[in-house]
Amino acid sequence: MNHPTRAALLVVTFLFIVTACHAQTELPNSPAGNQAKAWLDVFNAGDADKYKEFMRNNFPSNVGNAGRAAEFRELSGGLELKKVEEATDTKLVMLVQQKLSDQFLRVTVEVEAAEPHQITRLSLNGIPRPPDFPVPHLSESELIAAVRKKLDEDVAAGRFAGAAVVAKNGKTIFAQAYGLADREKKTPNTLKTRFRLGSMNKMFTAVATMQLVQSGKLDLKAPFGNYLTDYPNKDVASKVTIEHLLTHTGGTGDIFGPEFDKRRLELKTLRDYVSLYGQRALEFEPGSRWQYSNYGFLLLGVIVEKVSGQSYYDYVRDHIFKPAGMTATASEPEEQTVPERSVGYMRFGPGDWRPNNDTLPYRGTSAGGGYSTVEDLLRFATALQSHKLLNAQYTEMMTTGKVDAGRDKYAYGFQESVNNGMRCFGHGGGAPGMNGELQICPASGYVIAVLANLDPPAASRIGDFITNRLPEK
Repeated sequence: MNHPTRAALLVVTFLFIVTACHAQTELPNSPAGNQAKAWLDVFNAGDADKYKEFMRNNFPSNVGNAGRAAEFRELSGGLELKKVEEATDTKLVMLVQQKLSDQFLRVTVEVEAAEPHQITRLSLNGIPRPPDFPVPHLSESELIAAVRKKLDEDVAAGRFAGAAVVAKNGKTIFAQAYGLADREKKTPNTLKTRFRLGSMNKMFTAVATMQLVQSGKLDLKAPFGNYLTDYPNKDVASKVTIEHLLTHTGGTGDIFGPEFDKRRLELKTLRDYVSLYGQRALEFEPGSRWQYSNYGFLLLGVIVEKVSGQSYYDYVRDHIFKPAGMTATASEPEEQTVPERSVGYMRFGPGDWRPNNDTLPYRGTSAGGGYSTVEDLLRFATALQSHKLLNAQYTEMMTTGKVDAGRDKYAYGFQESVNNGMRCFGHGGGAPGMNGELQICPASGYVIAVLANLDPPAASRIGDFITNRLPEK
């Protein structure tokens, strides 16, 4: 499940839309340019006290965000100026790249016209990598060497613990595990370690749903109330279709918040979530926009149960995991001992790692929270591409993007993206103490699976690094 993390909340703080204009190559000697340079210098220095002092003197209304800025500084490794897009005396728009990742941001600085030219606006917005800053495609041997170097650096800096696998046409070309699965017991992570998936098992729910569509038991265009006839809110049930749920366009809202925090250990079945949230009204008209909805995928799990006559957990075991040969993937309750299941760790400061036990649900659901291994995820990708789970038509339908979802397109339980000119599909997952990424790139034959038992973006950063550098052939 995509549970809000401290890092995610921090990034959201900086997400504002800005406008791009004519490009320059260095910061100008102007009121806005000088303030932008001063801000970038103090941000990159990484001294929280000096940053707070700068904000107090130059942008006092925003001094309360200094703590989040310090956290973002550590997360990003600092920002490198790449391009000035717009420059006037009172406004500066520049492109920067995070030093620890391939992520670009657009930064806008606006200042008062009168001295001392205090800052009136400072915003950062994550953007797709601009085409004029391509990442070089590597040969396969260069890629493996670069991945090893990146992982070694991130492990040494405490930014990664987990496992990664890269395969080409079904053959593994890189597989390695790093760090500890249990810090107290000093148990190392291995390729057999089971990591919590967060939202990644939305892919399994989508496959289950599409199997029932393929067999004629579900209609994508039908309201879900046709199948859940006892759903409490009849207006929601009559307007939201199966397709809306699969694409996060149903307006069904989320499951996280005070009610979940209060009752997380009482929510033992998928139906328990419906009992808690089933009276809620729609957040917007179905089909009018995209908004990530864990509750929508929770409902898909309930529909799978109703239509198949099996529990969700038994259905995905029998119809997805077994046919794919996935022997280490499931969603057993957290209170049960699961061999080789790692402990997830949340970071509260330098060297301060704490288990995420108090954030976990009773068990994973159709929205997320199960566990798997990188090897099992590779088996899932292989089964999907060889049409062991769905025929070619329905596989293509499920994995082709339908709606804009930020930098990617969302399909049916899969995200479709173009990374450095290469189309890939898959899904990520992130919550406190867990992060994962699966990318399937059909034209090139590559599959990348990365799982971590640390906060995001531990795994997704590695996944992006690999995907952006894949050989072109």
